Amino acid sequence: MRLSGYLIPATAFAAAAALCAGTAFFSMQMIEAASRQDVADALVRDGQDWAEVDVNGLQVFLIGTAPDEAARFRAMTVAGSVVDSARVIDQMLVADAEAIEPPRFSMEILRNESGISVIGLVPGETDRERLLDRLSGMVRDEQQVADLLEEADFPRPEGWAAAVDFAGRALEDLPRSKISVSAGRVHIKAMTDSETSRREIERELLRRVPRGVELTLDLSAPRPVITPFTLRFVMDEEGPRFDACSADTEAARDRILNAAGTAGFEGNANCRLGLGVPSRRWGEAGAMAIAAVQELGGGSVTFSNADVSLLALEGTDQALFDKVVGELEAGLPQVFALHATLPEPPQETDQGPPEFTATLSPEGAVQLRGRINTDMARETADSLAKALFGSESVYTAARVAEGLPAGWSTRVLTGLEALGYLSNGALRVTPELVRVSGNTGNKDANAEIAGLLSEKLGDGADYEIDVTYQEKLDPELGIPTPEQCEAQIVELIGDRKISFEPGSANLDSSAKDIMDDLAELLKLCGDIPLEIQGHTDSQGRESMNEALSRDRAQSVLDALRNRRVLTSSYRVKGYGETLPIADNSTEEGREANRRIEFKLVRPEPTEEEPTALEQIEQESAEGAQDAGQDAGPGEEDDAAQDDAAQDEAGTGEAGMEGAEE
Repeated sequence: MRLSGYLIPATAFAAAAALCAGTAFFSMQMIEAASRQDVADALVRDGQDWAEVDVNGLQVFLIGTAPDEAARFRAMTVAGSVVDSARVIDQMLVADAEAIEPPRFSMEILRNESGISVIGLVPGETDRERLLDRLSGMVRDEQQVADLLEEADFPRPEGWAAAVDFAGRALEDLPRSKISVSAGRVHIKAMTDSETSRREIERELLRRVPRGVELTLDLSAPRPVITPFTLRFVMDEEGPRFDACSADTEAARDRILNAAGTAGFEGNANCRLGLGVPSRRWGEAGAMAIAAVQELGGGSVTFSNADVSLLALEGTDQALFDKVVGELEAGLPQVFALHATLPEPPQETDQGPPEFTATLSPEGAVQLRGRINTDMARETADSLAKALFGSESVYTAARVAEGLPAGWSTRVLTGLEALGYLSNGALRVTPELVRVSGNTGNKDANAEIAGLLSEKLGDGADYEIDVTYQEKLDPELGIPTPEQCEAQIVELIGDRKISFEPGSANLDSSAKDIMDDLAELLKLCGDIPLEIQGHTDSQGRESMNEALSRDRAQSVLDALRNRRVLTSSYRVKGYGETLPIADNSTEEGREANRRIEFKLVRPEPTEEEPTALEQIEQESAEGAQDAGQDAGPGEEDDAAQDDAAQDEAGTGEAGMEGAEE
């Protein structure tokens, strides 16, 4: 009985313990499942579906590979918002950093009166010390170079070094500028001193930009001071047109052009905006004068500062002329002075009117003919023409004559000065008219010529300007790149050939046309580095062929120089028979191998900044090159010996004549 009394309570306690243990186990299973599911759902909702969840009791394990450190931290935060963060165990990995995309490297260089600032993100390989030393060399002692660059440890992208180097060279010529640099791209925004300076800098930058770098330019210049401030509108049998147009504001320009459009003018007028206007009512005065010309049915009106010259057509009704002139005088602002002229019909005479003419050819040759009043005036005209066009280019055949009108010398000299604005053209001076015609590459030539004539010929003088702007003559637009020039030379020559007299370096008569065409093209190309190469066939001695090819290339250079082509950057080289393009065993092949070629001398490609090892290798190469240059006199002696052998071997050169025909 006593044993049963102890057994029953023990059994009851054991059963209760088993029940509690079972309840605890099943409760733990429920908590683990709920925690796993809740955390997993929260991660999916937050976009962190790369993370996996595991549980062990109350502990929640996060497993998986995070794309970056920020994603790993975000997953821990999301899990900690569902369960107690102390229960969250981090067992995640982070993706390898090498797979991360490099940042976009860019740099801005600002230069002004205070100095230079450079800001941006650059590759860690960039030699900042070298860059800053280069920038420091551009500033004065009182100016500073502010370094605001940051670095990222990534390889520099292709085109970065070339763009940075070009930006540094461009900055030297631009004291007020902002240059933006990225891999293979340079954008330059700058203020220049004048319009002429802007054109020169733009042209130079476009020619210097290296291959693989895209350049965009935004260059501006202050408005020029126009002296005299000129406006000239003409209506004749050719229709209404502007010989010159200037305005102080865009509103004044629009008012002038609208008045011209009402008078029948069509097309675009190059109406310059500038400083120096004699009155703020310039646009109003110009529009009134153009309307007066329209009402007269034709003629011209010329503004030279505040002087206004109105010239009616011959035969205009006197009453209409008086009415229009009176209304214009009353309407013009007070500062303007009007001089109106109604031409009288010319009187018939037995002799023709006196005349002076000057012609300027496309090659630059100038001829002066006609009448001039004194020996001194003729010498002055000859001297002025030689100063404008070159002493060797002027031929004077003008004769001294008596009875010429007053001011004849002034009209002649002013006309010659106006002819200097043209690439080619003609001047004609008569007692009634000064006429300038021709072609130019200057968009402002009409306005500049009109300003010159109106200022020096005085009120009431009649003149005509028939000047055509040609884009191919424009130093801004007409000059092709060196690469385009090289291609255009090949295209221009085509199937033609620069030929020589047999066995000689003298150009034969058939080469004249092709040399003229080449000269015209190369004048447009400007001062480009060009190698004129001479080649021969394999007949004859090698040294003789080399000398002959060199002499022929030199003859081509001399012919271009005689045609006023800039050849200071040209060089000649004779390759002899070393570079055939056809089989020398056939007559056709030998004929093809005898040739002149034009090759662009290209600069060395921009190299990436060298490592220490590359610098050592480069210095070794330069030392070897210096050693090779020291051997130059010996090579010259060999060339001299070849020339001497050629002089002695007269029969050998004669033997080449058949092959060189």
